[in-house]
Amino acid sequence: MSNKPHLSVEEGQIPQICKACEARHGGICGVLSPEQLAQLNKHSSRRTIDGGAEVIGQGESVDAYSNILRGVVKLSKMMADGRQQIVGLQFAPDFMGRPFSRESALTAEAATETEICAFPRAALERLIAQSPELEHKLYDQSLKELDEARDWMLTLGRKTAQEKVASFLHLIATHIDPLAEDGCTFDLPLSRADIADFLGLTIETVSRQMTKLRNEKIVIIENNRHVRVPDIERLNAAAGND
Repeated sequence: MSNKPHLSVEEGQIPQICKACEARHGGICGVLSPEQLAQLNKHSSRRTIDGGAEVIGQGESVDAYSNILRGVVKLSKMMADGRQQIVGLQFAPDFMGRPFSRESALTAEAATETEICAFPRAALERLIAQSPELEHKLYDQSLKELDEARDWMLTLGRKTAQEKVASFLHLIATHIDPLAEDGCTFDLPLSRADIADFLGLTIETVSRQMTKLRNEKIVIIENNRHVRVPDIERLNAAAGND
């Protein structure tokens, strides 16, 4: 008698690489049937992108979409005179791209070493036509991004400098380790200059507020990039969210 665990027909149809994918259940692939996963897997490819490398540029033709499996992606917008503004960050297991868009409205750049699962635009759009669940999942993600953008407008428009920096650290902490309750650790995905750009502050102000948060033991910063948050609720309160 075989000692191999029994697999249902559906479990057997799921590609092995998808079974091992930690981002599958939280991302858009979580709503796909095993048959649809197998169909998408035929066209997909995994890529590792070095930190600082561009994934797609503003104004470029969109020929593929992707799921973020690991790392942080920085989204920015360039004005006609060349000035650039960071407008958002994406984390695993976010979907990167806008379905049915023929041209990218933003520049997406890997803020850290990032792994993505990419698939052709045509392949995904065929699946969207076949799967109301996938269409609904993408719609939900768009609404989530809209809510986050509105929250960030409040951060930029009304919060103090210390609350802005604490809000940024809380954003990173809760996305990199969403289940953290007793604290978490992470490496800052952005330089001080990029953090300042993202928050609408000067580099000096960002550094001063980081020092204040460190002196108050709200965060512990090592080597300028490695951050430990002993108590996520204290950080949340420092961000002005209570």
